Amino acid sequence: MTQTDSASVRVAVSTVIFTLRPGQAAATLALPLVRRTREPYADRWALPGGWLDPAEGLDTAASRTLAETTGLAPSYLEQLYAFGDVDRSPTRVVSIVYWALLRQDEVDAQRAIHEARGDAPDNVEWFDAETPPELAFDHAQIIRYALWRLRNKVGYSRIAHGLLPDEFTLAELREVYESILGRRLDPANFRRQAEASGTLIPTERFRTGSHRPARLYRYNRAVELADRGPLSASP
Repeated sequence: MTQTDSASVRVAVSTVIFTLRPGQAAATLALPLVRRTREPYADRWALPGGWLDPAEGLDTAASRTLAETTGLAPSYLEQLYAFGDVDRSPTRVVSIVYWALLRQDEVDAQRAIHEARGDAPDNVEWFDAETPPELAFDHAQIIRYALWRLRNKVGYSRIAHGLLPDEFTLAELREVYESILGRRLDPANFRRQAEASGTLIPTERFRTGSHRPARLYRYNRAVELADRGPLSASP
């Protein structure tokens, strides 16, 4: 590639954020999208993001562009993939895509803060992750890939705990798994597998209500939310 060609390639950072929204039958995965205000794809929905500043790192850019476009600040961001097909944009753009998980109460709390300050984004809406509207660029493909990765990782990491409070029942944990996988799980088998996973620590507290008391668990903080290989030990 010549120096001129290299200079014409721009780098953007986008983020796919998943949360669980309660439903009548079951919770569903949802994500925020931003309505574009300029061409190309004016008025089309798109993933939140923006351009990479040459002076900042990728993780910093992901957090900054997410806050600027949605007002959201997840505690955990993981790099998902780089999308750089030549024809994905009218000009050559490589997108470094991150993903994040946020509990619905965190979404509500952060939105309330921005509404109280009067700086809540007015062009952001939440959609069902499985059936988003028509999207700009290749963002539909990006969402499909993020869902595929999430469903694969939930089987061998504790990433589902990113959608749960600090303490939770096994029924609540199973509901997260069922929402991600899109199918029902046998409660007894799930309990055996969850308790044998080494990622859960039982507490002495119980959730009481209309049913019999259910023990509360917390996750083992010594286990990474997602396996990042050698990067897990980096500061």
